[in-house]
Amino acid sequence: MEDPKIKLELRIDWSEMDLFGHINNLSILKYVQSARANYLEAIGMLQIYHECKIGPILAATNCQFIKPLFYPGQVYIYSKADSIKNTSFSILHEIFNEQNEIIAEAQDIIVYYDFIHTTKLLLTDEIKMKLIEFEKLL
Repeated sequence: MEDPKIKLELRIDWSEMDLFGHINNLSILKYVQSARANYLEAIGMLQIYHECKIGPILAATNCQFIKPLFYPGQVYIYSKADSIKNTSFSILHEIFNEQNEIIAEAQDIIVYYDFIHTTKLLLTDEIKMKLIEFEKLL
């Protein structure tokens, strides 16, 4: 990933191992969920939600598992927005082990959503500018 802005480091927990001795795929998706929340907080979208119940909602997520992850250790998730559309944007996550080997790649589609009226909204110019400034997207 070129110049990621957000890095999240998490401790791998023994309870995340599965029958085969590696970290379960659901645990990796939980790491992605933590990275997504970390990213949305960093760009200010969670604060907007708390103020007016308008904010991000996950529309889709996709994960490609590249190699197994094992206990004990740390996991590192690098996150970066990689596209902006009218009502949504996507976040790319790369997940690495302690040996700096990529173990998974994930992408989230985030929709700007009105939780009171239960409808999607156009991304505001302010949010688009925050994403562009934060990521230097063109």
